[in-house]
Amino acid sequence: MDYTAAADRYTNGMKYNRCGRSGIILPAISLGLWHNFGDIDNQEEAEKMILYAFDHGITHIDIANNYGPPPGSAESNFGKIFKKQLQGYRDELIISSKAGYLMWPGPYGEWGSRKYLHASIDQSLKRTGLEYFDVFYSHRYDPNTPLEETMQALVDIVKQGKALYTAISNYPADKAAEAYKYLSAHNTPCLLHQCKYSMLVRDVEPEVLEVGKQHGVGLIAFSSLAQGLLTNKYLHGIPENSRAAKPSGFLQKEQVTPQVIAKVGKLNEVAARRGQTLAEMALVWVLKDPRVTSLIVGTSSVQQLKDNLNALQNPDFTAEELNEIETILRS
Repeated sequence: MDYTAAADRYTNGMKYNRCGRSGIILPAISLGLWHNFGDIDNQEEAEKMILYAFDHGITHIDIANNYGPPPGSAESNFGKIFKKQLQGYRDELIISSKAGYLMWPGPYGEWGSRKYLHASIDQSLKRTGLEYFDVFYSHRYDPNTPLEETMQALVDIVKQGKALYTAISNYPADKAAEAYKYLSAHNTPCLLHQCKYSMLVRDVEPEVLEVGKQHGVGLIAFSSLAQGLLTNKYLHGIPENSRAAKPSGFLQKEQVTPQVIAKVGKLNEVAARRGQTLAEMALVWVLKDPRVTSLIVGTSSVQQLKDNLNALQNPDFTAEELNEIETILRS
């Protein structure tokens, strides 16, 4: 693989945004390894996607300890690819991992205790073969553990050199604000808050986004295509091999209602007038808010990754387009 220098990749169509008030910039589109990088997946295609992403300015790779399946396998598989292809480019990459969801059986294998977070990052570093993560997240708010315990674990992880920055994911706005205050008071300010955000899931508006802005924290979005609903896949029903056709998963048949499909059809018409696919428009719609630093895409092929990157060719909206989209979404 013939890689160009980092400075050259800044000019090939990727836009970079600053994370809040930090010194870090992230690509507008980041690559997530939530799906399609586990042991059950095509390892050759996984490697091609990671290398294509890096070659096209995606300098941020997002993982978590439980990604797979089985849990842990996405980290292990990334570690193999990193060692084989990317080890010499470590200083040009931002690599994130997380802990918070169920990872091993028993009372200490999930949530936000100090024991779980410290054990998790040690395991994740071993699986990936990395000396440190650039960003380490508390993956979800734990209502049964004092927030101070979870945040102090993140602080200590940074002080131990196992991560450079702290971050949180899926926290309600009030608890996110508490977390930001604690981390700042202990000289490890929160870099990012990762949240689900799309045209169809807007819970972060306006409270979570605004709290992040006030504290100088960047928001990084995931599921911005709403598990495929914001593509042309469901315009004419539920395809046989789609996510919604499967008995289990994050998108169920019950969510693909006639009302949702009607909205998606109208949004598709707006996208067509803009010269974009619906997926492309849905991605840049999330990025239009300056409080959003980056969005994470999960792809199953290099072609799908290429299609996602095409979104950045037309990122701007007219006021009329935004008004029309808002009318559709509120209908």
